Amino acid sequence: MEQQTKGSSSMPEPAYVTIAGEFARLIRSGELRPGSRMPSLSEICERHEVSDIVARKAVELLQSQGLIRSVRRRGNFVVDRPNLVRVSPERQTETAETTFRHESDQRVEVDRHVAEVPASEELAEAFGISVSDPLTHTITRVLEGNRPVSISDTYQPVGISGVDSATDLEERLADRMPSSEHAEWLRSTPGELVKTVHQRFFEADGRLIMLSDISYPQGRYDAFLFRMPLRRGEPDAPEGRP
Repeated sequence: MEQQTKGSSSMPEPAYVTIAGEFARLIRSGELRPGSRMPSLSEICERHEVSDIVARKAVELLQSQGLIRSVRRRGNFVVDRPNLVRVSPERQTETAETTFRHESDQRVEVDRHVAEVPASEELAEAFGISVSDPLTHTITRVLEGNRPVSISDTYQPVGISGVDSATDLEERLADRMPSSEHAEWLRSTPGELVKTVHQRFFEADGRLIMLSDISYPQGRYDAFLFRMPLRRGEPDAPEGRP
């Protein structure tokens, strides 16, 4: 079974992520110029009809993305040179189209190729299935303008789509030699390292429901940030997940 598609569904996006994304687009497009003052929390609350907590989380996300800075007693201001910071787990609530459009004022194209493939020994062990059992394999390629900025391989058990039932996300970041397919898409030179993110999504009972390997050009992001609440008692889902 094969499917070629340009779009994909995702879990509902939290309000604070949506608000931060709107401001991110304004900043990267230049509509909010460097040094300009951001709306106050009360103005954001009124404009978007959200609570103070939601407005504050949107501002904190913009700060963690390197787009705004706080000046004591004066408010928040657009930074002079916006950086690109990859922030998790907020990205997991967005489609790839939304994520990369938040990061750029250029045209973004997302192409997905979906097929059922037999599980390799490594994938069978990870998912707790038999070798050659079918998995859904999704290859996602992203262009920003005419420049390739991301490629990923995602695997899920057949019959499971998305990560709505996931309670835990594990990410591992590394500088690695890309696979030949990833190197070809990113136009890497021989021997060139790329940034890789290895993701695993788990349900509450520990069952793995999604595994992804994502590659970015080495200089795509200035920083990678993973934020997760630390609470006593039973582990909760990462902040930003339903």
